[in-house]
Amino acid sequence: MMRVVSAGHRLARASATFALSGMACANAAGVSNDDWLDEIVVTATLRSQTLRSVPASVTVLDAATLRAAGEQHLQDVLALVPNFNWSGGTSRPRYFQIRGIGELEQYEGAPNPSVGFLIDDIDFSGIGMPATLFDVEQIEVLRGPQGTRYGANALAGLIAVRTADPSATPGLSLQASAGDYSTGSLGFTATGPAAGLDSAWRLAVQKYRSNGFRDDPFLHRDDTNGRDELTARFKWRWQPSAETRVDFTLLHADLDNGYDAWSIDNSWRSQADRPGVDTQRATGGSVRIVSSGPAFATLTVIGAYAESRSVNSFDADWGNAQFWAPYTFDYFVRSDRDRHIASLELRLASAVPNAGRDTAWLIGAYALRLHEDGRDTSVGVYVDPANPDFGGAANDAITSRYGATNVAVFGQLDGRPTERLRWSAGVRAEQRMADYRDAGVWIGEPRQSDLDSRDPMFGGQLSLSFDTSDTATWYGSLSRGYKAGGFNLGRAPSGRLKFKPEYLWSLEFGLKRSWLQGRLYSDTTLFYSRRRDVQIRTGDQLDQNDPASFVFFTGNAAAGYNCGAEASARWRVDDRWDLGGSVGLLRTRYLGYSNGAVAFADRAQAHAPQYQVGLNAAWLGPSGWMARVDIAAVDAFYFDVPPIDQRSNAYVLTNLKAGYQSSRWAAYAWVRNVFDRTYAVRGFFFGDEPPDFPDKLYMQRGDPRQIGMTFSYTFR
Repeated sequence: MMRVVSAGHRLARASATFALSGMACANAAGVSNDDWLDEIVVTATLRSQTLRSVPASVTVLDAATLRAAGEQHLQDVLALVPNFNWSGGTSRPRYFQIRGIGELEQYEGAPNPSVGFLIDDIDFSGIGMPATLFDVEQIEVLRGPQGTRYGANALAGLIAVRTADPSATPGLSLQASAGDYSTGSLGFTATGPAAGLDSAWRLAVQKYRSNGFRDDPFLHRDDTNGRDELTARFKWRWQPSAETRVDFTLLHADLDNGYDAWSIDNSWRSQADRPGVDTQRATGGSVRIVSSGPAFATLTVIGAYAESRSVNSFDADWGNAQFWAPYTFDYFVRSDRDRHIASLELRLASAVPNAGRDTAWLIGAYALRLHEDGRDTSVGVYVDPANPDFGGAANDAITSRYGATNVAVFGQLDGRPTERLRWSAGVRAEQRMADYRDAGVWIGEPRQSDLDSRDPMFGGQLSLSFDTSDTATWYGSLSRGYKAGGFNLGRAPSGRLKFKPEYLWSLEFGLKRSWLQGRLYSDTTLFYSRRRDVQIRTGDQLDQNDPASFVFFTGNAAAGYNCGAEASARWRVDDRWDLGGSVGLLRTRYLGYSNGAVAFADRAQAHAPQYQVGLNAAWLGPSGWMARVDIAAVDAFYFDVPPIDQRSNAYVLTNLKAGYQSSRWAAYAWVRNVFDRTYAVRGFFFGDEPPDFPDKLYMQRGDPRQIGMTFSYTFR
């Protein structure tokens, strides 16, 4: 493993120098004009802006990049985003960390994410499993606190997924994939005009299956960790007048995945007799109305609603009767969640200022209502025939009800005193009112809670941008983000039921520059963030004999900091070659963290690797043949908060794709994790092996090597 770590460090140093100097390059394929970067527009900010003019660290993955680098899910392209990590513990990523800040798991706990997650304006923060890549047009990742744009759910940043829009030109396309591990998918898209209605529609449906890479010899099955995913979207765009546009989206996702990702020997072979599931069935819709009818301003109205029913369950002993004999050791845990979320946002904005023009303004209001019902159950028994007094049984269940209402007002001023100088200032005031009730039995004791909280919070940003030339922009920004306090739901210890809000100040300096008539683009950002009352998700095993009694809960550390650098560059070398690269460098610390009466030394934060590097190269031949290689290197990171000091190993992954594409059809062969590297996406350190139950590190592995083919056809 030392060889891999050393190689990763060398690759990180070389790539940092490469990207920071601006002599690295691009990840878009099939674009032929010299000004292709001007077409990259960031839509997740309060005002749509070109990538170069946004005074923040942003990564935009366009449709060409997603097709070339991805295969099925958001997790396929996360390595393209610097300082972006994710935590396992689920069948698909849903817990993200930007610059080291974010949740590690949420089996229990109030929905209180640090990273906002939107799919066509529908809020999936904390439950982003439906982020499949089929028919996705663009993914935007805004790093740093979005105190003005999105408030309490975007302390670390915001991920915005935008699917393809309807077209007035009729079209129909099919896509099919097949690979090892019983992998297969079939999807279609259809679009066209609605005659006489001044509108267009689009329908996209895909079904995907895979056995999930694991074998269970006890059950003689290879699908206990399988993936069975259906996503369907319908979009309608109505243009009632030249000044007004209405976009409507309806989304349905049914992810009926197994969950059997852990084993006693950290291998791909499970011994579970009762494998779990990780399912999510979500249905939601959104409407966005943009009208420039008033002569003085543009009105934007965004409304969204979604309901999501999910189940996460697992075999808590990870074994079976034969495996644990002569001990009787059998536990099972299940968490059910039924979430409903509705949001409404209103914005009124004046025109963007030109040089010397009056200051532009934007005002808005936002409301969100979230309701979640939960049920946590744990059943099991442990018997040691040599020590009958040392054992026990569990038959515990807690039902909970959680509700939260967020109300916010925000505003932003934008000025351009000269042709090259721009400034922006924004502020957001938000109040979150939450209540929580639960009742049941846990660890054999009755429990009943009745809690509420009210958190007034304030955030905002101040930025200054200066164009030193027609191709280079320097910027600096100071922003304040916040995250609401709340409750530890379900099974948390009675003394750990509430936690305080967290606040973050972030200072950024960056340079964005294009070269060679727009064929080469680079951006570099330096940042320092200071955190107060850091919310830390940790856990404890309440009963040493009962692995199902391991619970997670959130507390507060006194402070912390996160600082580092992010750089990326894209270069369209010529009509055949595109090169790309990114690097994230990160240093983090918890300051003044204690667990109860025990204080811990300051230490790096969990799931915060010190470097992440992504390199890619794409070749497009004149006759339609193509090839692309992606290499990602990730440093080692701590799995959890102190006193858990176990770390992952650094790793390097390589993905390949090659094939043929024409104007009507395309066929690709692809290999992910070409060298079949072993790496971990989550780790726990606790006791799960009788009779002594010694603490041991258990890891969830990332996906192994997978080979497949994809074919698509467009009808004209």
